[in-house]
Amino acid sequence: MLISASAMGATGVAKYAGEFISLGVGGRALAMGGAFVALANDVTAGYWNPAGLSRINYPQVTLMHDEQFGNLVNYDYGAVAVPWGANTSLGLSVIRLGVDDIPDTRFAGIDNNGNPTTDPNLFSRIDPNLVTYFNAADWAFYFTYSRKESDEFSYGANIKLIRRELGDNSATGVGLDIGLWYTPFDNMVLGANFQDVTTTFLAWNTGTNELISPTMKLGSAYFIEAFGGRFAPAIDFDIRFENRRYASTAHLGPVSFDLHSGMEFQFKNLIALRVGYSDVKQLTMGAGVQLPKLNIDYSFAKFDGTNQLGNTHRISLMFTLEAEQFKRVGEY
Repeated sequence: MLISASAMGATGVAKYAGEFISLGVGGRALAMGGAFVALANDVTAGYWNPAGLSRINYPQVTLMHDEQFGNLVNYDYGAVAVPWGANTSLGLSVIRLGVDDIPDTRFAGIDNNGNPTTDPNLFSRIDPNLVTYFNAADWAFYFTYSRKESDEFSYGANIKLIRRELGDNSATGVGLDIGLWYTPFDNMVLGANFQDVTTTFLAWNTGTNELISPTMKLGSAYFIEAFGGRFAPAIDFDIRFENRRYASTAHLGPVSFDLHSGMEFQFKNLIALRVGYSDVKQLTMGAGVQLPKLNIDYSFAKFDGTNQLGNTHRISLMFTLEAEQFKRVGEY
């Protein structure tokens, strides 16, 4: 509401402007193809659905590192969450997607005499000593508030700070996410995460501005007890308003729909096997081990085609400070 009319005049909705935020976090969720809006009930809920963060009873910390496309792109994520009082939780999450040490050869050319030149008619070769390097990095910081109103219903919100850096250029923006979590009956869970609900404004230092349009993430999961463990099939839909059309699973004019589906089998809270299918038509799978105070989750994503860019392997760690002095005080 504080954006001036003159600033908005140079602004446009930028398709995929916030795409780095949609990559997902956590080995558990990513192994299920990102179908996690309804299942999120740990520290990663600060990203997937802020309402689910109210379900933690102990402080949690999680870390994940991912190298994609032949180690070209580094993707890092970390988060911390703490229970606060009888029915509230607070969290902080950080995401960084970056391509580091990109060579800048614009001013590294020399002529036949070895003198620096930017004239293409005099250019002879590149002098490695004149090459400089820069980074391209996207940052997102989530500040999460979550509250459990009852055993059946929770709500939450994120204030989201976005920072994009490309060489000497940068952009800053602030967004808002609103999450809901509801269980209508035993074994059934519904979730919703309205991302960038007020439309996130990105202001570049070049004078160009971008808008990240809202995304509505709707999810459901059902729990089935069998074979000494628990199955959890889950389905999510991403509803966007960016006019993606044929780049999405389905569309109605400018409104697009993308599907995530996944299945998890947990055996006695010790090990878990997972499989999924993501919104980019990517088969995913993985496994998890639950140790005292430590969860280790692995996910694998396969690229189609010639696979020259390599498959993606992700490992995330989640630490739970499961001790009496850190336990949530009181219950709803």
